[in-house]
Parts: sequence; C-alpha cells; structure tokens
Amino acid sequence: MGSLMLTMFLAAVDQTVVATAMPTIVGELHGLESLSWLVTAFALTSGIATPLYGKLSDMYGRKNLYLSAIVLFVLGSALCGLAQSMGQLIAFRAFQGIGAGGLMVLTMTIVGDLVTPRERARYQGIFGGVFTLASIAGPILGGYLTQHVSWRWIFYINLPLGVIALAVAFAVLKLPRRVSPHRIDWLGAVLISGLLTCLTLFASWGGTLYAWSSPVVIGLGGGAVLLAVLFVMVERAAAEPVLPLRLFRDRTFTIPVASVVLMATAMLGAATFLPVFLQLATGASASDSGLLLLPMMVGMVVSSTVTGQLVHRFGRFKWFMVTGTALAGVAGFLFSTMDLGTGGLVSGAYMVLFGAGLGMVMQNVLLVVQTTTAAADRGAATSAVTFARGVGGAVGVAVLGGVFSGRLALGQASLTPEAIQALPEAARHATQLAFSHAISGVFAWVGPILLAAALLLAFLRDVRLTDQAPSEPVVREPAPEPGVRA
Repeated sequence: MGSLMLTMFLAAVDQTVVATAMPTIVGELHGLESLSWLVTAFALTSGIATPLYGKLSDMYGRKNLYLSAIVLFVLGSALCGLAQSMGQLIAFRAFQGIGAGGLMVLTMTIVGDLVTPRERARYQGIFGGVFTLASIAGPILGGYLTQHVSWRWIFYINLPLGVIALAVAFAVLKLPRRVSPHRIDWLGAVLISGLLTCLTLFASWGGTLYAWSSPVVIGLGGGAVLLAVLFVMVERAAAEPVLPLRLFRDRTFTIPVASVVLMATAMLGAATFLPVFLQLATGASASDSGLLLLPMMVGMVVSSTVTGQLVHRFGRFKWFMVTGTALAGVAGFLFSTMDLGTGGLVSGAYMVLFGAGLGMVMQNVLLVVQTTTAAADRGAATSAVTFARGVGGAVGVAVLGGVFSGRLALGQASLTPEAIQALPEAARHATQLAFSHAISGVFAWVGPILLAAALLLAFLRDVRLTDQAPSEPVVREPAPEPGVRA
C-alpha cells in the first residue's frame, strides 16, 4: 500500500504544484495569458489517458500498466524541469499528464481489487486523504521550492520519489494477470480524446482568444458534438468499449460521475486561483501563499480520514456526500467576498470549511462506483470517475481561466508579482484591486457549481456496504424507509 500511496501523492500533487510557481514561471518564460494551461494541459491528457488505462487493465492486468505509467510520469517530470519556453513547458506538462492519468486510475483500481467493499471505505478514506493532502500540499511545496531553490525543482523532485515507487511496486506488488481475447477499442479512445480536446479548447478560447461567434469557436463546438455522437455509436458496437455505455444505465454510476466533473472544477479552480489571489492581489510571497493554504489542507485531510472511518462503521455514504458538497459550496460563496482587506483568520476559516466539505465527498464518489460495479468492469468504472475529474480539471479550469483573463484590462495579464511590487504605491494598489476583482469573478462560480453537485447527489440511491470479497458481485440493499430499523 505504501507504493500505491506514494504514486497517488505524486500524481495528485502535480495537478496543483505549479499553482504558487505560476507567477514566477510566466515571469521567466513569459505568457501570463497562458497561465491556466499549465494546469489544463496536465488535466486534459490525464483525463484522456484514464479510460484507456482502465480498460486495458481490465483486459491485461494492472501491474505492467502501472509500472509503465510511473516511467512516463517520471520522464515527463524531467522534461518539464528542462523546459526553456512556455510552449515547451505546456507540452511537457501534457506528456507528464499521460503518466499521471494511469497512476491515479490504476492506484484506486488496485485498491478496489485487494479489499472488500466495506474495508474499501476505510482505505478509500485514507487514499482520499492522500489525494486531498497532495492537492493542497502541491501549492505549499511549489511555493517553497520556487522561492528558495528554483521552480524547476517542483518537477525534479518527482524523479527520486518516482524511482522509489517504481522499485517498490516492481518488487512487492502481486496482482493476478489477465488476458482477454478481444481487440482494444482504439477508435473509441481516439474519439474520446478528440472530444475532450475540443471541449477544452472551446471553453478556453471562447470569449478570450476568439469571439464566441468566430468560426474557430463554432467549429470546436460543432466538432465536440459530432465526436460525441460518433463516440456513442462506436462504443455501442465495440466488443470491448473503452467506456462501456451500459454503466450509465445505473444512476449509482451516472450521478457520481456527473457530480465529480463539477467538484473537480471547483476544487482545482480554488487550488489554482487562491495562490494567484494571494500573490498578485495581496502581495504574499510564493512560499507564504502556499503556507496560507494550510487550513484547507488540514480541513480536507481530517475530514476525509474521519469520514472514511464513519462510512466503514455505518456502511452508508450518501448523506456524507450531499452535506460535504453543500458545505464546500457555502465556502465557495464566501471566497467570492474576499478582497484586499480580508484578514488571514477569516480567509483561513473559509478554507477550512471548503476543505472539510470536499474531504467528506471526494473519496466516497469512487467508493460508490466501485461498490456497485461488477469486478470485470471495475477498471473501466474507476477510469470513468478519473476521466470525469479530468474533464472538470481541463474544461472547468479552462472556463475559469477564461473568466479570469476576461476580467483583466489589456496589459495587466503580463504583470508578475515582482513587477506589481515595483510599481508606485497608487499604481500598485490599483493593480491589486484589478486582480482581486478578476479572481473574485472566478470564485463567484465555485459556490453555484458545488451546490449544483450537492443537488445532483441528493438523487443518488443509498446503498449499504457489505463484507463480500472484492471478486464477488455486490448485492445492493436500499436504505430503509424512515421509522424502519436497518
């Protein structure tokens, strides 16, 4: 389990590690207008890769794919550290995401293979804590390394950790080997990759780089619709579809997958733009802006771990998910009220609430999907959740990045923290107000997005976890009616 936790940490931390380093990176490599793409490119390719990893692991086994994903991730990290331009760094982040997508989906799938559904609640709580810890520790680690060493070390640090994880997994991870006679659904993989790419570019370019009425944006929107239709047609006919459409007939699969798109948008949006707010609007240093996110990390880790234990004890998870998402939504609304005068105690309280809310729900989304899906489809089902997280990370953060860029005046997007601090006092204050206004517009979307997810989860059917072996089908038991003992 130690190797699995380490690789989960590496993959998750790299979704957000660039957040506090981004102002410094764009100052050195130039291109603040491409800022959100350092997160979006990674989320895009990891989202594209996950369905393929999941299906291939169902067909041919997990271990070799898992080891390959570690190698790709480590190689991508080395290339990111060597990047000499913003374009190179975005491209290498995309390559790194291919490996990270495999790490995230295969780690959670392997956990599902090794433990019973009821025990899975405990382990998913622990791994959910690792994921959320990594997501918030990323900006802290990135800020420290950026200020005291170099931003390039936010990528180089993955090399020794990745090699350790690779060696441990190779030596001690024992998993059954599968061989399936069916062909790989390469056409489905290509279509879903094109669909996610079109959606991301549509969301990122529309209203910013191109007008919504421009041929480019209209073409991307039309292309996304066409690819979606073709993907459904191909998956219906495929012998081994990369994403089995029959899974979507069950609302205990469809609702969590849809809700995780919204939650990933909100979580990665907050983790990306909170450090930017702290550095560009309030003047915090890179390392300080990371440390100021500690309340969110504490809230997430404690909530995720405690919730996992409670779900394991009571065998129910639905209302933990609804309550947690609603609490995070309230915190999202509170984020939008922050300005230059907001104190650290107040903003820290908002972050604790946000982290505690998400900690109650993120691991349980995967738990409900794995619990109610047949073992033969567990890899594909887990990859669907990870893919949905990638959609939220790529498309959602691209949309929020467009909101951010669209609210800045021409020329302001090229300013770095150092340049802002060097301005005369009056100009500096006006610039900080402009960035505060731009980022508050981003946060104004976080609350409604999360409350929509909470409403969606309220329609989820409650099921009881069992102690059956992980290879056995799980028998669903509906929640008792009010007044009836379970």
